[in-house]
Amino acid sequence: MGWIAGLMFIAVVLVLLAGYPVAFTLSGVALLFALGGAILGVFDPEFLSVMPSRIFGIMGNQTLIAVPLFVFMGVMLERSRIAESLLDTLSLLFGPLRGGLGFSVTLVGMLLAASTGIVGATVVTMGLLSLPTMLRRGYDPAVAAGTICASGTLGQIIPPSIILVMLGDVLSSSYQQAQLAQGIFSPKTVSVGDLFAGALLPGLMLVGLYLFWLMLVAFFRPQAMPAISASERKAMRGKSLLRQVVLVLLPPLLLILAVLGSILAGLATPTEAAAVGATGATLMALQRRQLGWGRLREVMRTTTRVSSMVFMILLGASFFSLVFRGFEGDDAVRAVLENLPGGVVGSMLVVMALMFLLGFVLDFIEITFVVVPIVAPILLAMGLDPVWLGVMFAINLQTSFLTPPFGFALFYLRGVAPDTVSTSAIYRGVIPFVCIQLIALLLLALWPELATWLPARIYGD
Repeated sequence: MGWIAGLMFIAVVLVLLAGYPVAFTLSGVALLFALGGAILGVFDPEFLSVMPSRIFGIMGNQTLIAVPLFVFMGVMLERSRIAESLLDTLSLLFGPLRGGLGFSVTLVGMLLAASTGIVGATVVTMGLLSLPTMLRRGYDPAVAAGTICASGTLGQIIPPSIILVMLGDVLSSSYQQAQLAQGIFSPKTVSVGDLFAGALLPGLMLVGLYLFWLMLVAFFRPQAMPAISASERKAMRGKSLLRQVVLVLLPPLLLILAVLGSILAGLATPTEAAAVGATGATLMALQRRQLGWGRLREVMRTTTRVSSMVFMILLGASFFSLVFRGFEGDDAVRAVLENLPGGVVGSMLVVMALMFLLGFVLDFIEITFVVVPIVAPILLAMGLDPVWLGVMFAINLQTSFLTPPFGFALFYLRGVAPDTVSTSAIYRGVIPFVCIQLIALLLLALWPELATWLPARIYGD
């Protein structure tokens, strides 16, 4: 019955393209196929009897509590105008250099990624704040748009990232399934902390490659990335530059260090560190006098809405995967991957290509909860490292979200960009960064130690 599972997957994609909500599409399509299969006698309704225990398992999952806390942290930092202050300060710092504003946007995108982990919010925020400034200062629209889109998607890979929290939880379950299928009844575990540590070096490598590309553009095309004039820098500066840099950069850096450092040092779980981050973001907003009752109510509503969406999708995806397995879809996928030419390399290439294409029509949440639980146990059973696999998935999805014509980051920026920036300019601007992403994927494939070395050093084998 594997072909019915394939039809169900195709039906989900088609209904999503028609514009229906993700969570209800996943559960609704699965329910219709389950009812049809039960009527035709090709689906055992007993599969559905375990759904209540799955819901209870999601409700009791301690790791997933980090999701609403990280969302709260990100929304609070976004509403307290941290990004605006960071951008102004770094623009002063790098202003004398050609391309200095581009460097500033990339570094602010990195800091926001480490602070929020929400791709859409980062791209929209950077688009609203930096794109008009870059255009006013003579930046080429394509270079400006590409830099903003690329830096905004760093939230996919730089920890602490929401996608890494969810991916770590899914991979932990998949890794245990893979080991049990191999007859290992005392399985090793992989944690969100392992994935955070594994993603840190590849994430910083990507930032370095972005900055190197911008340096090349500034050197060979100086007219595309002019320096800020001395008079404008003087008008922007309100106090001594060193004091301004310390006051603006130190609080978010300390917050990132407290959150990520406590996880990597083993002092706190991701959930506990997320609570520290949420509290720290609130204190930063109070210190900047950007937090009143109205703003707090807005932050709480946004956090509730985003968190509800995540968990509704998780419940829908759980129902979908249950019915998918009821139609022997996991066996069909395993048979296809195991019989592909090239062995584990061929299987990995096919899965990466599939996830890349699905990234055009599905958000990372749906892919994490629907696709990864199907393919990850099979790939892990072939001997792949779970941390390396998770980082490869994250960078692959990040590349998909940047790739024209359907990348989500492009849609986010198009929604806030002025009419003077054409869609073709946005597409031209992101192409070099897509190539950088592909280079990073190739480097990670050739040297898995980029992802596995730091977790091994911190946590041991």
